[in-house]
Amino acid sequence: MAGRTYVFAVLLIMNIIGLMIMGIDKNRAIKHKYRIRERTLWLVAIFGGAIGTTIGMQVYRHKTKHLSFKIGFPLLAILEIVLSCAILSR
Repeated sequence: MAGRTYVFAVLLIMNIIGLMIMGIDKNRAIKHKYRIRERTLWLVAIFGGAIGTTIGMQVYRHKTKHLSFKIGFPLLAILEIVLSCAILSR
């Protein structure tokens, strides 16, 4: 049970971070300020924040014209959901 709680907490935190960094990067893009690297966005998505980055992409209308993000983030989100369900259902 403690393992499930830990996994759930990590996923929740990573997805909140994913959502936040998409908003922060969009805000910086509007203000023509220093941006968050695309590599960082991908790393957050890969390490459990794919749902948050995908939601952030839609909410903030950020990176929606980039095909790699438009396809990659949702695919990672689906994978994250499937793996999370498999891990948490044990």
